[in-house]
Amino acid sequence: MFKFITHRPFWVNLLAAFLLLGVLVLGIFWMLGSITKHGVYEKIPSIVGQPSKEAVSILEAKGFIVEIQDSLWDEKIPALVVIRQSPEAEEMVKVNRKVYLTINRSQPPLVDIPNMVGLSFRNAELYLKQLGLKLGDTTRRPDIARDAVLEQQYNGEILKPGVRVFQGSAIGFVLGSGIGDDEFDVPDVRGVTFEIAKQQLMAQGLNTAGLIIDPDVKDTAKAFVYKQNPERITKMPEGFIQKNKIRAGQSIDLWLGTKMPEIAKDSASKSDY
Repeated sequence: MFKFITHRPFWVNLLAAFLLLGVLVLGIFWMLGSITKHGVYEKIPSIVGQPSKEAVSILEAKGFIVEIQDSLWDEKIPALVVIRQSPEAEEMVKVNRKVYLTINRSQPPLVDIPNMVGLSFRNAELYLKQLGLKLGDTTRRPDIARDAVLEQQYNGEILKPGVRVFQGSAIGFVLGSGIGDDEFDVPDVRGVTFEIAKQQLMAQGLNTAGLIIDPDVKDTAKAFVYKQNPERITKMPEGFIQKNKIRAGQSIDLWLGTKMPEIAKDSASKSDY
């Protein structure tokens, strides 16, 4: 074998080596082209609106590489359906190219609820739209802050700031309806628990603006009201007793303690005003 190589001139062997190398290079390129399907083009099918699994199968069957690029949420579209593709349908592209898909989420994203209490109804409604939330049931309650948000609710329960709900959820508001036109006697809620006092005040359209709580109180709901402002009556210097008046939407401050107070009966030495 070696004699076959050595008995020929050097330039002949060199030429043969170059020819062999050229054949090898051409063979390698041919094999790569066959493997990678170089120069082979395919039309991108339209898979928008199809379930993601079926879309991936269709594209891979045509020789494309599929990558889920992003996911969005649209409540009008079924979950896990393709909502966008790149390249777009009907484009002619090389086989083995990547096709990027954007699919609809399986569930909506979670939203952190901000504190909207105190905002005007219009600003709160705009805030909901920015967060992708819906406006739920809106009710009114007598309060000096007309059209202001007094409570934010979810499924009928008070919704605290920081709680996470699904985007698209309906958030309800309790709004202030302003102060009523008619005056009535200030109710006396001393001697009952705060829970009962709150119910009595709400039934008359009144609010609890300030709570002064004794240090030993552990359960506010079970604490007793021993003082309120305004009081039911005001004793005048002349000995008269004046019944204080209030309107729906106004507030009463309450003092809370752990012991039931002894409430003295108010009596007039002269006729009430």
